Amino acid sequence: MVGNNDSFMDQIQKKTSVKPDQIMKLANSVSSANLQDEKTVRQLIAQVAKLANKEVPKEKEDQIVNAIVNNNMPADFASLAKLLNKK
Repeated sequence: MVGNNDSFMDQIQKKTSVKPDQIMKLANSVSSANLQDEKTVRQLIAQVAKLANKEVPKEKEDQIVNAIVNNNMPADFASLAKLLNKK
């Protein structure tokens, strides 16, 4: 099972250039974060954007924050992708 996990993390690193320890650090911060607090959610979005080396436009950030803080996150990846790609 560990081999599969290492392989998965290796694949993520190859596709994103994000190191596994950075992913684990982010996962730990998310698991202990208060996702009802707008400031905390904005900080997490900034962390993810920095790791991904992507800029998140203010409008998109507002949409994500609103969805998370109001516990209105889509239940599946297709709906989540739709939310994130919405203009």
